[in-house]
Parts: sequence; C-alpha cells; structure tokens
Amino acid sequence: MTVNTLEHLLERTVGSLGYQLADFEYISNSRTLRVFIEKRHEIDSGSAPGGITVSYCESVSRQLQRVLEIEGVDYGRLEVSSPGLDRRLRRAVDFIRFAGREAQVRLRQPVNGRKNFVGVLRGVNGERVELDFDGGRLAFELADLDRARLVPRL
Repeated sequence: MTVNTLEHLLERTVGSLGYQLADFEYISNSRTLRVFIEKRHEIDSGSAPGGITVSYCESVSRQLQRVLEIEGVDYGRLEVSSPGLDRRLRRAVDFIRFAGREAQVRLRQPVNGRKNFVGVLRGVNGERVELDFDGGRLAFELADLDRARLVPRL
C-alpha cells in the first residue's frame, strides 16, 4: 500500500468517526503506525489543538484495527493520540492554520549556511512558506522542508 493510499484510508476512517487526521507516521523497522487525531471543530474554528481524550483514542484505535485488517495493511503496533503542543507541520494547510505562531523549521539544504530556524509563521504563498526570524524573513518551498514543528506556548 502506498503512503498516499494509506493516508486516504486513515483520513476516511478517522473522519467517519467525527475526527480529523492531523498526521501519521509509519516506522518500518518496528512496524509501528502512529496516527494523530484532532477534533474537527478545532480545524474549522482555528482554535488551539487539544481536547483529545484517551476514550477518543481508544474508539479510533478500535475502528482502525478493523479497517486495517480488512484492507490488509501490515503493521505490528498501532498508536493513536493527539498531535500535541509541538505538533509537526508538513502541509500548506498546517502553515496557513498556524500563521502567527512560533515554529522550529529545518530545511534540507542550507540557506546562507544555515538549515535550522525558529521564528513566527507568516503564511503561505502558493507552495512557499514565509517565516520571520531573528535575522529577517525566510521564504522556502514546502519541497525544501525537512522538518517543522510548533514551539509550544506554555
């Protein structure tokens, strides 16, 4: 099964239960599938992530176990949780949704000798993300992104 097919299956299953797929990862050496969910209203209202309880995760986990078995998805362990305060950002919609928030970004290739930046997300223009940091403004293509996470506000 391809990553896109798995993502679509997870989105459809999680969505049918009233949640939104925030992210997922498959760790091949341990055959662990991690699924991160959030309440759909959080996406629509733009509110901060949270509100996912253990019982929500249990419900989604039970449904996913059934669906993954029927679809023949090979995994050894399934973990379902919220994306957390330091959630990963990877899609344009993530950067749009969290504009104005502080993020830690690592690029695949250095810009002026630097790959790691911490700054405030300013938005997305096409496939280019803009970030204000201590040295100015950085604009980078999503394809150039290695990793990005929100910096938790405590």
